[in-house]
Amino acid sequence: MYPKCAVSGLILAVFAALPARAQVTVDVTKINCDQFVHHKISEPRLMAAWFSGYYNAKRNNRVTNFCSDEKNFKMPVMKAIEQVLGKSK
Repeated sequence: MYPKCAVSGLILAVFAALPARAQVTVDVTKINCDQFVHHKISEPRLMAAWFSGYYNAKRNNRVTNFCSDEKNFKMPVMKAIEQVLGKSK
């Protein structure tokens, strides 16, 4: 009985010592261009991907919806993106 309690106590102690991951909330409306381009908030390309997803979702430009239509199953994803979002220049 004693060894099981000791092992259980050790496992609990190890997990209790692990650092907790905190959630961070960022008000994106307050991020300025200096913070964006100089990596002061996050990696600019990651933020750009987030912004792109956010604004495309607001406009209901969802590639997933397009690709989920059975008639588009064989279409390459890159072509689907161009069709949904428009070709880039």
